[in-house]
Amino acid sequence: MGKSTLINNLIGEKIAIMSNRPQTTRNKIMCIMNTNNAQIMFLDTPGIHKPQHKLGEYMVRAAESALNEVDAVLFVVDANEKKGAGDAFIMAKLKNIKAPVILVVNKIDKLSNKEQLFAIIESYRNSCDFKAVLPISALQDKDLAPLVQEILKYLPEGPEYFPEDMITDQPERVIVAELIREKILKLTRDEVPHSIAVEIEEMKTRENDNLYIRATIFVERESQKGIVIGAKGALLKLIGQQARKDIEVLLGNKTYLELWVKVKADWRNRDQLLRQFGYDDKA
Repeated sequence: MGKSTLINNLIGEKIAIMSNRPQTTRNKIMCIMNTNNAQIMFLDTPGIHKPQHKLGEYMVRAAESALNEVDAVLFVVDANEKKGAGDAFIMAKLKNIKAPVILVVNKIDKLSNKEQLFAIIESYRNSCDFKAVLPISALQDKDLAPLVQEILKYLPEGPEYFPEDMITDQPERVIVAELIREKILKLTRDEVPHSIAVEIEEMKTRENDNLYIRATIFVERESQKGIVIGAKGALLKLIGQQARKDIEVLLGNKTYLELWVKVKADWRNRDQLLRQFGYDDKA
């Protein structure tokens, strides 16, 4: 649906990872946008879905808890996809929250005519009481200014909570782990992407000011380990190369990235491992 792309473009930095796969976002991530007269805190949440494991249950709790913390909700949908059962499931939950809900219809640049846009908007309007409907293309900045102005209508006056140069509440280690996971999502298929967890084992600046990062990629089965490593280590090398480029852009340091792959069977259902990998809302 492009919600992470939308937030990254609003913030002006790549904080939320992007993938066409469902349930890409696993944690609730705050991203901070500063305008001339306002500071907007966006919460990028996991998608609300019917969970199949304990990780999924954690993700849904993270998303639903955000609904009670915010002053407005952006319900981002893909203009090129028909409303489905998952959308109906989400809108049923949105009806029970107090915050105003704005329907954001993304990827309108892919539509061939306005009639298609009107039809998709009408299909959603019939199911939920939206305060506003904003058609956008998250990749085109010109579409984002009206969205920001609409959001500002619902925000209360208050102090500046964060310094102007702060763009997220997430530690660098978490963002780095997510950038690595993003490349795995991009370069693997089938069940592998959703079976991945990434843990930063070591991250330090060396004497030459280069950044050294050692990360472990966890999978659930030996067969998945072989897929991630690839023939003669080719895929793991490619994952590292692509992740390193994004890490260097984000942190501004030349980076040496060392990747390892280990098996932790059924980790998505093991409480101790979920906590170890940062998927814990009970701490």
